[in-house]
Amino acid sequence: MAKVQKSADEMSFLDHLEDLRWHLIRATLAVVVAGTAAFLAKGFIFDTLLFGPTSADFFTYDILCRLSTFVGLEGGFCFDDMPFTIQSRTMGGQFSAHVWTSITAGFIIAFPYIIYEFWKFISPAMYANERNTARGFIFISSVLFFLGVLFGYYLVTPLSINFLGKYQVSEVVLNEFDIGSYISLVRSSVVACGLIFELPIIIYFLTKIGLVSPEFLRKYRKFALVIVLILAAIITPPDILSQIIVAIPVLVLYEISIVIARIVTRNEERKLKKQKP
Repeated sequence: MAKVQKSADEMSFLDHLEDLRWHLIRATLAVVVAGTAAFLAKGFIFDTLLFGPTSADFFTYDILCRLSTFVGLEGGFCFDDMPFTIQSRTMGGQFSAHVWTSITAGFIIAFPYIIYEFWKFISPAMYANERNTARGFIFISSVLFFLGVLFGYYLVTPLSINFLGKYQVSEVVLNEFDIGSYISLVRSSVVACGLIFELPIIIYFLTKIGLVSPEFLRKYRKFALVIVLILAAIITPPDILSQIIVAIPVLVLYEISIVIARIVTRNEERKLKKQKP
């Protein structure tokens, strides 16, 4: 006998857990497949992407050099060579770095599919017209995430490497970084920025369920500014120029989130008016 597909209203709590389990399994398999491809592309992932910002001719540094010169910080981002080396201090250090880097790359590559599985899980609880926006949701979420990844890779990572790689408390101490430490810095910068850029999507859902409103976001804009500056100080080197560079796009995303919250609230009010006799 054919198995009858249950609707969202007929599903029990355990049914929802079972459904969630399969969504997580499929998302994990997507990460594994993408991570395997990244594992096989070791030369490109490490030599071209991961260690690209350690080269003085990485094009971001030329832009930062001109910018720092323009604002009067002579030589702040201008240099001919990175004064540090990267080494592996443990027997399994390089292999471990290869595996975890591949998993991270797999997550980044498979992110659109992960979002797709997330949407498939929550969409049964939404109205039919809201489900029709699935393609837009997946596309916008993916674009924002990849923009954040690019921002983290081309701006936050070079800023951090430039500052921390050249910083010395004494000439006696040499900068010889472990490969795990270096990869952790790149990974946290890239993935964190990718997730931060999802702010408009998060605000959309929080507004949808009534936890935030445009008035709330506008009222606490000054506090959001402080939080953004603190966040920028955490993920960037402790210099003003770097913090400003990181803070500006996040503040822009916050303002976009206010517009999104306004649109969502307006649409919800229209629905309520139509439902009234």
